[in-house]
Amino acid sequence: MFAVLKTGGKQYKVQAGDVLRVEKLDAVAGAKVQFNEILMLGGETLTIGAPMIAGAAVQAEVIEQIKADKVIHFVKRRRKHSSQRTKGHRQQLTLLRVTDILAAGAEKSGVAAAVGTAAARVAAHNNAPAPKADEAPAKPKRAAKKAVAEAQE
Repeated sequence: MFAVLKTGGKQYKVQAGDVLRVEKLDAVAGAKVQFNEILMLGGETLTIGAPMIAGAAVQAEVIEQIKADKVIHFVKRRRKHSSQRTKGHRQQLTLLRVTDILAAGAEKSGVAAAVGTAAARVAAHNNAPAPKADEAPAKPKRAAKKAVAEAQE
């Protein structure tokens, strides 16, 4: 049985036992995660989602957090202004081993959903404590300086 899952803006075709390198997930090594965005299930019968398959999931175990090979970006302009610029980047990845593919019952499995680090930051930002209703909003600096100047006169 195979499944096509979506994570980190990419799609992966996986089977049980496969090792994947996906965009960094908010999980530690040894943790078990579950991907709920399943686009297609295959095997004896082919199931295609519209756009996702409800109740289907892929469970995986986090092996470790790794970095990809360094990518060097070099720009050189020659005419009249000889300038050079070198930039490097190492993408952070999560190494996973697919353990199980569930065609149904993903809600009852009890395994935490796989969440990317960007999604985790957004969720943490959205759950930030809101200012209390009885508190006045902070005055802008300019208005505060003007109020102090008027009070001194």
